[in-house]
Order: sequence, then structure tokens, then C-alpha cells
Amino acid sequence: MPGESLFAELEPLLERVRKPIQYVGGELNSTVRDWDCGGEATVRWALMYPDAYEVGLPNQGVMILYEVLNERPDALAERTYAVWPDMEDALRSAGLPQFTVDGHRSVRDFDVFGISFSTELGYTNFLTALDLAGIALHAADRGESEPIVIAGGHAAFNPEPIADFIDAAIVGDGEQAVLEVTDVIAGWKAAGRPGGRRELLRRLALTGTVYVPAFYDVSYLPDGRIHRVVPTEPGVPWRVTKNTVMDLDEWPYPKQPLVPLAEAVHERMSVEIFRGCTRGCRFCQAGMITRPVRERSITGVGAMVDRGLAATGFEEVGLLSLSSADHSEIAEITRGLADRYEGRQVGLSLPSTRVDAFNIDLANELTRNGRRSGLTFAPEGGSERLRRVINKMVTEEDLIATVAAAYGAGWRQVKLYFMCGLPTETDADVLQIAEVAKRVIDTGRSVSGRRDIRCTVSIGGFVPKPHTPFQWAAQLGAQETDARLARLREAIRADRRYASAIGFRYHDGQPGIIEGLLSRGDRRVGRVIERVWREGGRFDGWREFFSYAAWSAACAAELPAYGVDLDWFTTRERGQAEVLPWDHIDSGLDKDWLWADWQDALEEHEQDDCRWTPCFDCGVCPQLGTQIQIGPTGRALLPVTVV
Repeated sequence: MPGESLFAELEPLLERVRKPIQYVGGELNSTVRDWDCGGEATVRWALMYPDAYEVGLPNQGVMILYEVLNERPDALAERTYAVWPDMEDALRSAGLPQFTVDGHRSVRDFDVFGISFSTELGYTNFLTALDLAGIALHAADRGESEPIVIAGGHAAFNPEPIADFIDAAIVGDGEQAVLEVTDVIAGWKAAGRPGGRRELLRRLALTGTVYVPAFYDVSYLPDGRIHRVVPTEPGVPWRVTKNTVMDLDEWPYPKQPLVPLAEAVHERMSVEIFRGCTRGCRFCQAGMITRPVRERSITGVGAMVDRGLAATGFEEVGLLSLSSADHSEIAEITRGLADRYEGRQVGLSLPSTRVDAFNIDLANELTRNGRRSGLTFAPEGGSERLRRVINKMVTEEDLIATVAAAYGAGWRQVKLYFMCGLPTETDADVLQIAEVAKRVIDTGRSVSGRRDIRCTVSIGGFVPKPHTPFQWAAQLGAQETDARLARLREAIRADRRYASAIGFRYHDGQPGIIEGLLSRGDRRVGRVIERVWREGGRFDGWREFFSYAAWSAACAAELPAYGVDLDWFTTRERGQAEVLPWDHIDSGLDKDWLWADWQDALEEHEQDDCRWTPCFDCGVCPQLGTQIQIGPTGRALLPVTVV
């Protein structure tokens, strides 16, 4: 029967796989609702984060949607994650489908299969889940009884590479969007499912905030570039608008955070203290597509922290955002929380801190009730010239002053994050990273009077992303990236005074090239994804599973028929007039403004943060009818109980 639990058949498989606990479910604060909780019009969602349980369960996006949907009397939501290859083999051998961890129900039984993509390297896991679930791989082949497959998350801002495999995409914030989609589906079901699957998709597309690829035709020029993208269904918009939630205090989710049964990548309770960023870092897609800035109030943060700690028993609270120390009341928040939970062993953490937003008072409040760990700063570019290009307005003197304060206050280790392959970058820019790291060590030794000072340099490869000023940029090739990193490694190791004090971690260039293909690709790239998956591609975000050879071979096999290749999608610079694959997805950002900012980058001109300066007309607020929402509110974070 639809919605029936498969656990009796799954249980014998658990002793044959690694980490069987991740498939059991029953986590604290998880929910299993009656299959017909809302009658015949019940709308049932299977929500997936396309990675392993240990990575997917802490994901805030899925956790929020799971709770928002389960609060509705006429809806239910359950979770599913990518299964490891050993479980995939076991399921195929036993003839069992992709299942949810809550009710152990078949994903195919649900009305909606929603997948949240924070990275494009989850696409092959998504295809595995479709196939295991018994859902037709291509949207065009799906029957009336199969779920509507909807993509979301940051990668959905360019859904074209997976357009063949999804029925729809929700762009932007999901809280209100999933409720609106649920309303549309419930109305369609209550009316007797008129017009079948196609009519449901048409109703979703007519909302203007749900993208249905089947209702758009893409044509190409002889040189391989896109000619135009045209809607094919009456009333379907030429551009699909992103969803934006305003007033975060009205959306205090998750109220009951999930507590994993198995070890997860984040063992903490997290609260999003604001959404959006206007710092204007030109490489940062997340900062661009989540505008405008919307702060949660100090009292709203305090209420969520207290409720979450009581519901989970965690002893650490992560204060999350793209740049948490930029909250207008971050000092009051951290001091108030530290006061409130003093003596209760509740630690506070910020994921990473901007150099120009850090101060010792803030750091001391964060560690007052917890352990003192290392500090992470992200200068991103090795030289000041390159930081002007990327609009990371931090000088080397700012960085040295900050680490001096940290080492002087008792910290022994800092982590510095940089990128390799940024536009206009030279070998000299990258080698400057070594000189910065050496100055950091010298500074730490000087102010602390100790020799056990450590600095870890972590390097990531730059990947140009849609809806950023760098969306036109050429990506640095994998071999060139690896060569620059090798020279940097030698520069760090060559000086014995620093070699043992500076840790060096980096990602080689090959995964970044494939991420670049998937992030800026169009519908033709879907053939590449499918071939890699059919030849065994899984968990491409994991070093031990990723195969550059498989991806490059698939590109060589599939793309020449279209007159393009892997380099065409990655290392080629785009022109201003080119139609980009995501131009019909409206993030609110004006394309002409993005181009102007790209030209400013090439000329090394910086752009101010519009939170504190007059509007510079990026387009988001007037186009979406939104506005920046920041404090300070002037409110105090009172103790939970009166002493």
C-alpha cells in the first residue's frame, strides 16, 4: 500500500552495511505523521539533501522546510539522504527503493520529491536516488503516479544542467515557497486532479516563482552560445522571480532542531541570525543571491537559542549567517547569551569571522562558557591588489593587527582561508600568501612570547558562479591551479623558521573545473551528468569517490556533437552580449550592474557595503519590492529566568 513502512524488509540489510544507524531514523524531534493526515488532499513531501546522512542532517534548509511543512494539518514531510554505495548495492539486490528515514516509506509514494542542492557536485547522487526510487530519470518520461521532482537550494539559481531530470525548481528562500506550492497541489488534488501532471506543472509555473523547464525552449547559435530562452506555454513568465522571506522573526525555524543519531559534521544547535549579505565580495554567489540583508532581532535570536537548547541538549550554539559578526547587535547578542548561560557550559561559535569585524571583546564572549578553539579568518586573496579586485576590503595591516590581538589574548592558532585562480591573479599574488603567513607567525611569536604559535593556510580553487560579477570570467585550468599551489607549498616549506608552524591544506584544481562546468553549464551538460552517473559516478563532493577522468571522458563523448567542450564551459571568458543559461532566472540583481561591477573589478575599484552607504542600485530592493532590515533595536537580551 502507498505510504507503508518498508522497515521490516530493510532491517535485515542493516547488518551488511557501514554505519547502519544513519538509515534507522527516530532522531530526537523527528516526525512521522499519519499518511492521510489531511484526508484525500494531503500533500506529501520527501525532502532530500543529496549527500550522506552525516552531512545532510545538520543542513538548516532541509530542517526548516521539514518543520514548516509538518506544522500544516494537511501536509507531511519526511527526509531522505544519499545512501552509500554499499547500501545502494544492498537495496538493488533486495529490490527495495530509495526510502525516507522517518517512516521508511518509498520515495516514489510521495507527491513531491524535493532536493536541496547547496553544491552542484550532488547531481549524480540525485540521479541515484531517482533511479533507486523507481522514478523515471527524465521528467518527460514520468507518468501520472510519479512525484513532482522539485530542485531548490543555491545551485537551483542555474537549474539548466539538470533541466532534463527535474519537473520544477524553486529559486530563493523556501519557507513560504513550499507552503504556496503545497496550496497549489492541494487545490489540484481536491478538484480531482484536472488535466493531470501537465496541468499541475502549469499551475505551478503560473505563480511566477516556480520554474518549470519543460515550458521553456532553448535555441543556440552556430558557435554554441545560447540564442534565446522562450516560454512555450501561455501565461508562463519570461523570467522566474526568486522567493524572498521578509521579517525573519516571523519564521523562527527550526523550533525543534533534529539531533543526529550518528556522528555528524556539525555537533551543535544553530540559529541563523541574519540572511543576506551586501559586503559585495565579487566571487560570492551566496552573498549576491540572498540580498537584501534581513536581521533577526536580538530578542528573536535569544528566544530561538533558548528553545533550541531545551529541545536538543546541545552544548554549543552556532550563530550562523554569511558574515555573522556584521549583525548590528552582535556584541549585545554574544554578551547577552554568555551572561544568560554562564555556568551552564554552553559555548557560542561563529563559523568564520571577517578580519575587519573581529575584536577581542567579541571573541572573549564567544569563549566565556566554552572551550577556546582556533580562529578562522578569510582574507581570500593573497595580495592587497587582488583583494581590491574581489572587493574584499581588508588590508594586510588589518589582518596583522587582528591576529596580534588574538595571539596577545591567549589564542595559539589561527586559520587563514584563501582562494587560488581568482580573476587577474598572477603567481606573485599567490606567493604573497606565504609572506602573509610568515608575518602572522612572527606577529604571534612577538606578542605572546611563545614559540608554539600555529597558522593554518587553507586554499580553495575559485569557481565562477552565476549571478555574480565574475559570472563572465574565465576559470583557471586545473593544471595551472595545481602548478601555482605547488609553488606556494614550496615557498612555505623552504624557510625552516616557519615550515613547522604553518600548516598547508589545499584542494587540487580538478574538482573545481567540474564544479565550474556544472555551475555555469546549460541543458547540454545534462548528457554529461547522466553518462558519468551511468558509469558509476557517486559522491563527487568526496575526494575518495571523485573521478576527473570519468568527467572529462564524458565531456569528450557527449559535448562535441554540440560544437562545445569542457574548456568552452569553464576556461572561456564570456562577453557582455552573451545570453547566459540562467538569464531567465531573476535573482533581483540587474545584469547591467553586475557587468559594471565586473569592469570595476578589472580596474581594481572597490564597492562599499550598502548597509552603511547610500544605495548603489544593484536592483534587488526596487525590483523585488524588498528592503534592507537591520537594527540596532536597542533591546536587551534578558535572562530566561529571574534571579
